[in-house]
Amino acid sequence: MLEVRELCGTWGQFSLKEISFSIERGEYFVLLGPTGAGKTLLLETIAGFHLPSRGQIRLDGRDITGLPPQLREVGFVYQDALLFPHLTVKENLRFGLRVKKVPKQEATRRLEEVSELLGLSDLLHRMPRTLSGGEKQKVALGRVLVLRPKLLLLDEPLAHVDKPTSERLISELRRVQRETGITTLHVTHDREEALGLAQRMGILLDGRLVRVGEPEEVFTSPASPEVAEFLGVQNIFRGRARPRGRLTSVRIGRLHLLAAGRKAGEVTVCLRPQDIILSRRPARTSGRNVLLGRILDLRDRGAYVWVSVQAADRIFHAFVTRASVSELRLREGSRVYLIFKASAVHLI
Repeated sequence: MLEVRELCGTWGQFSLKEISFSIERGEYFVLLGPTGAGKTLLLETIAGFHLPSRGQIRLDGRDITGLPPQLREVGFVYQDALLFPHLTVKENLRFGLRVKKVPKQEATRRLEEVSELLGLSDLLHRMPRTLSGGEKQKVALGRVLVLRPKLLLLDEPLAHVDKPTSERLISELRRVQRETGITTLHVTHDREEALGLAQRMGILLDGRLVRVGEPEEVFTSPASPEVAEFLGVQNIFRGRARPRGRLTSVRIGRLHLLAAGRKAGEVTVCLRPQDIILSRRPARTSGRNVLLGRILDLRDRGAYVWVSVQAADRIFHAFVTRASVSELRLREGSRVYLIFKASAVHLI
């Protein structure tokens, strides 16, 4: 449905560098990257608000690189809902239909369908100032969906809503995309949001698309130390690897770890905090790493407790539940074992 080929361009302090990716028809694709990575710039270029210095954008087999925005059949929703404050919800939804001169009967039918789809039927008489942040975003989404674009672009649509509202809207976006089948490109800096929505995803860093794949693949096998750090891996070490049977033995300072696969030479070791199990007793299971350490710090993060543990001359970070902290009687200074599978150790 969407194909971006070697897209380049510089606008002020931001630039896009050789961006290439494609999105299948009906796919929900999420582009994840930090602030300043060029995510909004890429969306605006696809929408036609900027012209690239090089590259091509194809939508449904048609080259749209040089077309003006109104001819691209692309819908755009910004993180700020940008509703017309002097118009009701119904009038906001109908605005684009009037501009495109959609016949009244057809416009009414579309408005009713989208209102029902998004749960806006009871809000049609309301003014934007009386709506919650989540309701405003649903109206902004509805204003685009009534126009039936081939491609939906979402620019950080959940950035200005609270956590409970964000979780509800993630479910709503999944349902809407499933029911409409609209091809969607959604950009965000939030890892949980990306995992909750993406069928496939890409990582954008400093104007470069550095990774594309299925969410589990992207998160468990980061392409570089920079990607690993952005994805919250936290346990990143330099080491020297040598094959050991079907596995790889990696020396990190005074520690030796086992990793899946076979590699040799200098490597970067990546281990996600959620892949580490803390125990008061060592586990003697083949294929597992078992390290003895001492707890340096515990920090309550709401849904979990963040624990830092020193093992030999390295510090590891793990996530555990509050219940585990209580059951294991974890305290600063406690001796614990860090246990993790060889398959959880990713080598770059």
